[in-house]
Amino acid sequence: MPKVLIADEMSPKAAEIFRARGVDFDEITGLSKDELIKIIGNYDGIAVRSTTKATKDVFAAATNLKVIGRAGIGVDNIDIPAASAKGVVVMNTPFGNSITTAEHAIALMFALARQLPEADASTQAGKWEKNRFMGVELTAKTLGLIGAGNIGSIVADRALGLRMKVIAFDPFLTPERAQDLGIEKVTLDDLLARADIITLHTPLTDSTRNILSAEALAKTKPGVRIINCARGGLIDEVALKAGLDSGHIGGAALDVFATEPAKASPLFGTPNFISTPHLGASTDEAQVNVAIQVAEQMSDFLMSGGVTNALNVPSLSAEEAPRLRPYMALADRLGTLTGQLVSDGISGVTVEVEGAAAELNIKPITAAVLAGLMRVHSDTVNMVNAPFLARERDIDVAEVRHERETDYHTLVRVTVRTPDGERSVAGTLFGNRAPRLVEIIGIKVEADLHGPMLFIVNEDKPGFIGRLGSTLGTAGVNIGTFHLGRRDSRAEAVLLLSVDEVIPAAVLSEIKALPGVKQVKALNFG
Repeated sequence: MPKVLIADEMSPKAAEIFRARGVDFDEITGLSKDELIKIIGNYDGIAVRSTTKATKDVFAAATNLKVIGRAGIGVDNIDIPAASAKGVVVMNTPFGNSITTAEHAIALMFALARQLPEADASTQAGKWEKNRFMGVELTAKTLGLIGAGNIGSIVADRALGLRMKVIAFDPFLTPERAQDLGIEKVTLDDLLARADIITLHTPLTDSTRNILSAEALAKTKPGVRIINCARGGLIDEVALKAGLDSGHIGGAALDVFATEPAKASPLFGTPNFISTPHLGASTDEAQVNVAIQVAEQMSDFLMSGGVTNALNVPSLSAEEAPRLRPYMALADRLGTLTGQLVSDGISGVTVEVEGAAAELNIKPITAAVLAGLMRVHSDTVNMVNAPFLARERDIDVAEVRHERETDYHTLVRVTVRTPDGERSVAGTLFGNRAPRLVEIIGIKVEADLHGPMLFIVNEDKPGFIGRLGSTLGTAGVNIGTFHLGRRDSRAEAVLLLSVDEVIPAAVLSEIKALPGVKQVKALNFG
């Protein structure tokens, strides 16, 4: 009988599920690192929340550990590379607190609209300042969602019930999904200009960090109210304070901060500012939900091998894994490339396999493509939940096998549909193990996909490569590898350059300004 350690305080429902599923368990909370290391070798699984730190040293001592389950979303307290090296599956429960977080955002929206915290403090101080606190109605106001995924869509539903107009910026939101939700899909600039209230529901990634920068905040509607219950770091907090002090921003409410615990902040004490200590998931119902989910997932894995919401392994049988692993690495790279080239309005994804790839289980390959594609905009996506996230966003996913002969022993092709048409990339395996790009937007080009890269579409005219090299050289950017392809002589060409470091935005602007350049994208494959 497998045995699990419940190492953090969580709902008794978790213990009930382990018992009902035939999983033995001990509930020992408050362990120090040394105490945990001393006993972890006795367990096949460990269930944690955010208190227990599963470090490299803990995994080194975990001689029998097979799975660690996090009751919640964040896994900052788990050393995932160390877990992977030890062969331990890392699971979380990314959807257990969606309603709770959405309701907290709505609560903060009401609090801002009616200045509830300040009015409460004033009244309890015996002042009765009835004329000081003039609020605003939410009815007929425009709510701007930055992120319309699981939590954002719940906020939209609640806001529509309040008779608000809802607009949303989300690269993965299709027009069909927006119509189903009853909201309007807009650009970020349009949202900033129109929204009376802005609420954020997006993960923190390179593309969303400081998405509400000083420049973005300057584009907002005068008197806008801003709410963040998602992740710290999405808003420039210094710029937010400046906007509140000037009166351009009418109010702000943050449940999350760039640095937590937020013992000090430039925003503290600012008029029209409300703060809460990361309470988005703090309800009895949410804690019960995540406890139930983590216990069910761990029990399924330990008793039958089922894998749900795993962050570091795909859903694979033991027999398929050795053959599929190189293909999944290729598929992940192709998805990541596509996600960086085409990030907005994706309505469909087609995964085609030819040659040796057509003989394999295509589901894990497709899941790897979707994980790579959506990871550009989400730090919680994985091969298990990527297909679910695609369905949630009404992204049509098709799988096609070709038994025809091809130029390559094996080939995987990824095509995405967008409002601007279809975009396609294809790759193969060298030596049946090394991922290699062989085609991009219909142009033959062979390249490794690794580290920071630069993608350029340009007119195929003499002198361009020299001008590009001079621009990069002057900026001190060193080229690692250089890959060139073109449709026809003197027509359109593509360049893929690997570089030693991420190219600064100012240098990208210089490259975009070069004669003949049609498209420039900075890529990164880790």
